[in-house]
Amino acid sequence: MNISELFTSVQLLMRELTFGPAPTGAFVLNPGDVGLLASLDRLSADEASMSSHGGASIAAHVAHVSYGLSLMNRWAAGEQPFDSADWNAAWHVRGVSSEEWDRLRADLRRHIDTWLVAVAAPRALTPVELNGVVGSVVHLAYHVGAIRQIHAGARGPKDGQR
Repeated sequence: MNISELFTSVQLLMRELTFGPAPTGAFVLNPGDVGLLASLDRLSADEASMSSHGGASIAAHVAHVSYGLSLMNRWAAGEQPFDSADWNAAWHVRGVSSEEWDRLRADLRRHIDTWLVAVAAPRALTPVELNGVVGSVVHLAYHVGAIRQIHAGARGPKDGQR
């Protein structure tokens, strides 16, 4: 495998997680799943403010993933943003208004779109950078699952159901 094929795989898996699987098949989500972004669009601000068992709200998960992708995008643009990153800020998001929820979802979509373009342009990577690129998919998948555990309205179809 060359680096170009790796970046193609990262892009494919990110697309599946965010927009749902391609008609040709799924690697992570069940067939018929709409992906994270459309799942979030089904939730109201009140639902996005929900948490489970004292954990973070859905809005906080969205803010956290968006922030992480913003850092990856800054890195892809040539910055070194990780030393000054404040990973805890997003976890303070609790209740959100409709306007705040719209902004969080728009920010997430923008950061995803930018990252998908960045991973379409393969580049030489250090081992740490490679872990970060691959980790962006794993990190997103973790939070898709966490969000879907908090509210059933964000879940995808069960295997074999559409």
